[in-house]
Amino acid sequence: MKSRSLARRLAVAVLYEAEIKEASPLEVFRARSRTDWQMPEEPDDERGPASGFKGSPASEVLDYVYILVAGVDEGRERIDALIAASAEHWGIERMPVVDANVLRVGAFELSCRLDVPVAVVINEAVELAKTLSTEDSGRFVNGVLGRVAETRSVR
Repeated sequence: MKSRSLARRLAVAVLYEAEIKEASPLEVFRARSRTDWQMPEEPDDERGPASGFKGSPASEVLDYVYILVAGVDEGRERIDALIAASAEHWGIERMPVVDANVLRVGAFELSCRLDVPVAVVINEAVELAKTLSTEDSGRFVNGVLGRVAETRSVR
């Protein structure tokens, strides 16, 4: 898995865990960093954002995980409003937690990370949603992030 792809997956895992535990995403990131990011090596039948990785990621991966987690955490209200405006009749509170956090990472990258092409952000988010959630989630994420990209006049 490419380093930015892994970073996105780990960022979604951190945001998911923080939301489930009602904890600070940065605290979860720090706790994960202290425990060597121990996660199952191979995904099993139970899907979840943490599946498919074991060990300690390279420093450039962790640097990008931190950028994504901190960016989503700091801009959460703005990002959630952007997603809600693009989701047509779907408030973020109605979305599955995994899907919402995939969208948050994607919306953050679309609005704040000008070094990443729009098509890459959307494709990576769609693949994450299909892997961690459902095929329908992939289509939903594609549509929402496509509208985010249009409404924000991103690149």
